[in-house]
Amino acid sequence: MSTTPPSQALPDGTETGIGDRSASPADGPFGWLRALGPQGRRAFAGAFGGYALDSYDYFTLPLSMVALAAYFGLDSGQTGLFTTVTLVVSAVGGAAAGVIADRIGRVRALLITVTTYAVFTVACGFAPNYETLLVFRALQGLGFGGEWAVGAILVAEYARPRDRGRTLGAIQSSWAVGWGLAVVVYTLVFEFLDDDLAWRVMFWTGALPALLVVWVRRRVQDAPEAAARRRENPQKGNFAAIFRPGTADSPGLLRTTLFAGLLSTGVQGGYYTLATWVPTYLKSERGLSVVGTGGYLTFLISGAFAGYLTGGYLTDRLGRKRNILLFAVLSAAGILTYANIPSGADTLLLILGFPLGFCMSAIFSGFGSFLSELYPTAVRGTGQGFTYNTGRAVGAVFPTLVGFLADSWGVGGALVFGAVGYALAALSLLGLPETRGKELK
Repeated sequence: MSTTPPSQALPDGTETGIGDRSASPADGPFGWLRALGPQGRRAFAGAFGGYALDSYDYFTLPLSMVALAAYFGLDSGQTGLFTTVTLVVSAVGGAAAGVIADRIGRVRALLITVTTYAVFTVACGFAPNYETLLVFRALQGLGFGGEWAVGAILVAEYARPRDRGRTLGAIQSSWAVGWGLAVVVYTLVFEFLDDDLAWRVMFWTGALPALLVVWVRRRVQDAPEAAARRRENPQKGNFAAIFRPGTADSPGLLRTTLFAGLLSTGVQGGYYTLATWVPTYLKSERGLSVVGTGGYLTFLISGAFAGYLTGGYLTDRLGRKRNILLFAVLSAAGILTYANIPSGADTLLLILGFPLGFCMSAIFSGFGSFLSELYPTAVRGTGQGFTYNTGRAVGAVFPTLVGFLADSWGVGGALVFGAVGYALAALSLLGLPETRGKELK
């Protein structure tokens, strides 16, 4: 007699599938990876590489910010606008990519997003003036906005429910890989080239994703069962569906969309405040050299990588909401501590970079699984793409405020707005259900 526990129905009619695939022989530390199967592992590699290079192309600008400001004669408000424009336009790109992923498939949408962000990152290196660079950076945001949501859904539909969190957490860790690669290249380029040329070379190296596009096109495909369900559903990619209020017969998705958008806004407002301004803070207010800044960022990025992997494990153990709440509190405390380290305590600044990077990244580990589980297959890309990237766009207000207040408050003092973002994320959890163990049907 089978001892596999039965599936349990959720309020929206889907099943948790408890035990459906949990008895797989693919157990152990990397059981989650073996359980994906050959096709799933190729999808994992494609999404991992796409997000790593997405990160790399994003960080070409924050790392070059000081050189750009000097070259074009920009103030803090104008440099902060680069991030705002990128993230605002990413909301459009993310929403569009989500709809495209539901209508033509996850892999095709992934190819479109990677190609878009690569082309316009390279174009930034040829910008003759501030206005042109701003436009190219905005267009880069179209691809940047869509890649994560599409890649996360692609892998989520291959993963078994019991370890979907750690699987998607591993995908999230690729952001730290791309960030670290960008810092290494930045350190070398700015050490050996004049700043006026170095920032252009940084953008030109953004052509790397072209190699990934060729491989993904040949080797990766959508999860067959999910793809079949998506194709058969006449509501696939229906943007209006994610704003439909609940009725007596159907719970609707409006409430989910509103609170998931608020969650994304808070977490990304806090994250991008740090990602955008910490390099400038270290160089302009702490007086570190290019090599010194790279050393401090190494601790921050190492903590981020460890945080993504640990957070992925905890989101399966504690649940999606508890993991997010835990690290929202710790991230807010970390920002306030980091920004108020007294002058001269550079060793403490170095050491605290690791836990700060750990906490601000661990909170992201549950996002891929949580947002995927909040929406049904037919509009999974649409819902996840819209909420995640709308959060990016609204959260872009935070680094912009830091930019405009940096001249009077100092960059360190203005970083407090990152902590406000994490407080919003914690509040948003009141309106969202726990989805750990949910089968994607």
